[in-house]
Amino acid sequence: MKNATVVINPIAGPGRARTIDSCAALAKDALARGGFESDVRITTGPADAQRFATEALAAGHQLVVAWGGDGTVNGVGAALTGTRVPLAIIPGGSGNGLARDLGLPLDAPAAFDVAASGATRAIDAGELDGSLFFNVAGIGLDARIAVRLAEPGARRGLLGYIVATVRELSTYRASEYAIAVLDGRTPASFSTTALFIAMANSRQYGNGAQIAPHARLDDGQLDVVVVKPQSVLSIASRIPAFFRGTLQADDKVLMRTAAAVDISSDHAISFHVDGEPRNGSTTVELRTRPLALLVRVKP
Repeated sequence: MKNATVVINPIAGPGRARTIDSCAALAKDALARGGFESDVRITTGPADAQRFATEALAAGHQLVVAWGGDGTVNGVGAALTGTRVPLAIIPGGSGNGLARDLGLPLDAPAAFDVAASGATRAIDAGELDGSLFFNVAGIGLDARIAVRLAEPGARRGLLGYIVATVRELSTYRASEYAIAVLDGRTPASFSTTALFIAMANSRQYGNGAQIAPHARLDDGQLDVVVVKPQSVLSIASRIPAFFRGTLQADDKVLMRTAAAVDISSDHAISFHVDGEPRNGSTTVELRTRPLALLVRVKP
């Protein structure tokens, strides 16, 4: 039999209906039908997912499964990037942005069927200041919201995101950034004031909220979306398009596609990668790693 590691985040998402024991049993049974003998690992901290996946690689396992949210997927994906071992995703988070963009089932048993016997697809990875991401990274308000959602006991799910956004909007002040697009085809430099800058490999944060409706997971590019300061009413007016996937560029929302970007400010830049908070220096480098990660998808 082939070998697989299943990484389970027991606290991902708004709550689990299954116990850890039943999750492990489901994983082992489903993967066994696909010819895999499984080693189930339970995370207890944010670094565990990447460590477990790294250990799976060292043991020669042929598949690593991430059962959790985008943060868990990020840790496993970071270890598997650049290898020939595919990542399988069992959506168990609050938003499940990458899983949704890949068209994966949100139901765990169906997702395990894809993990065990689905097709394998190569997707791009983004890299921001040395940290890999596969869904969306962000600077500014985006990063502040990520910090709030990462706090112990924070409300999860779409409602939690909305509450955190409203609270941060009341006090957050936009910053000035210098953006240098280093792409050989379309180099450009400009300065702008931004509430936040989203860097999207996939189209959405999760729950159908599409910040970059034209983003593609395998085009070798990242979609950079700069949201300028504006009134709460102006932000609210964009929400329907945000969820319909029809958000467009205008004088308050800049959209640019690039493979390499440098972003600078007069202060240290905090950011997030797939919802995981990070701290950078006054300049952060955004780069694309084309087709660097293999993922399981529907046949």
